Amino acid sequence: MILPAAKQAGACLHLTSLPGKYGCGEIGAQARNFVDALVSMNLRVWQFLPAGPTGYGNSPYQSLSTFAGNELLIDSENLVELGLVRSDELRPLMNLPQDRIDFASLIPLKNALLAHAADAFPRRANAQLRQELDAFNEANDRFWLRDYALYRVLKGLHGEQSWIDWGSEFRLKSPRALSQAASDHGALLDRTRILQFLFARQWAELRRYADSRGVQLFGDLPIYIAMDSADSWAHPELLLTGQDGRPAFVAGVPPDYFSADGQLWGNPLYDWPYHAANDYAWWVERLRHASAMADMVRIDHFRGFESYWAVPAAAANARTGRWEQGPGDRIFDAIRAALGDLPVIAEDLGIITPAVEQLRERQGIPGMRVLQFDVAGEYFDIDKITENSVCYTGTHDNDTTLGWFNNLAREAQPDQDIADIRTQVLARTGGTAATIHQDLIRLAFSSAARLAMVPMQDYLGLDSVARMNIPGTVADNWRWRLLQAQLTPQLAESVCRMTALAGRDTAMG
Repeated sequence: MILPAAKQAGACLHLTSLPGKYGCGEIGAQARNFVDALVSMNLRVWQFLPAGPTGYGNSPYQSLSTFAGNELLIDSENLVELGLVRSDELRPLMNLPQDRIDFASLIPLKNALLAHAADAFPRRANAQLRQELDAFNEANDRFWLRDYALYRVLKGLHGEQSWIDWGSEFRLKSPRALSQAASDHGALLDRTRILQFLFARQWAELRRYADSRGVQLFGDLPIYIAMDSADSWAHPELLLTGQDGRPAFVAGVPPDYFSADGQLWGNPLYDWPYHAANDYAWWVERLRHASAMADMVRIDHFRGFESYWAVPAAAANARTGRWEQGPGDRIFDAIRAALGDLPVIAEDLGIITPAVEQLRERQGIPGMRVLQFDVAGEYFDIDKITENSVCYTGTHDNDTTLGWFNNLAREAQPDQDIADIRTQVLARTGGTAATIHQDLIRLAFSSAARLAMVPMQDYLGLDSVARMNIPGTVADNWRWRLLQAQLTPQLAESVCRMTALAGRDTAMG
């Protein structure tokens, strides 16, 4: 059992959404201050989205690497503390909006600051810091860091194009071409390594701080890797792709309550027989890395381990596809044999069959319940939510609870009366339209689930303007930010009262 021994509550907030004055959230003082805010609300778990470097669309679920950290999250003020940049060099970032992320402006400004810091590192870093960098490189270079650094340099030299569109000598990794590139661009490779070191160093400090305050970090692991990633470029053997590197089928899900056309993710599919023949070694390292970053990890799209939706690569949407058999118990047995008890929680939403549920139960992995999906259902019963589960009001893919309730008419089926749905929701939450966000929180807290998780937008009672993501779209997602002024004593008092009434205010056990 990886869930707390006593019933607990937590908050969902992605790292980029942290409040601060440098254009997006960062993992230094901003993150530690949020840990303090959680403690003041008697919340003991902080859940965030994947923390890898993002590519097109800025989605955390399309990372450029499974193992690297998102350089944009590096704490700017720590760079000043380390003597790598001057404080006045942070001013351009301070001119960016604080309530929304302007990625188009942020990325070039932050990258320029980071490049300056990394290039100054050999001259300005003290001896201890340089020794720490050497140890970091030695520990990580062989497995992922060397590949990631070279991939990022080549991607930059190709105008940030996907590696699929690079020249054949780089796309197919000609040893001679790669050796020449490494020789010609050693300074750029060092820059990437230094930035990854700084991220890892700051992350380790955040994890130590959260642990000292009794807050568990709850990470997120996408089942699939991005086509445009260091992993797929360096290790095509992991994937079902042709000699040109392109897949014939890609990942997605058929139509469900998120999207009438399904979701066409476009990620390459795994060559599961290859993984089985190698005792799932890559997955073992992936979970080892994830569990080093967080106390528990949500595996996104858990049902893909039982069977997965394969969509023709040329399809316009995910309506056309076929179910293929996944690795099932074998992958979890192999990971457990290598790492011990798995610190994972299953994202078991969407089209879930008895076979998927049986796989999760056999492995003893907690599942998820999302009240926005369940509470209006004909057979909803809060008492049927089990102890070995995590109960949410909503997730990053949902509207905020207030937005969801106000927009129920859009989600209703033709034969449903929207007034009846709202009446049923209010009857089951025991509240009013004005307090629906608090009422759904109380309902989640009242469940038997060991862990109840609530997006910060719901604690704050925000409407659809604060929505984080609309599945199946790429525009205007991942931009919402929390403001420091919203973390008021009144909010802390209100949440403390709810956790106390629900018996979710005990220390982590």
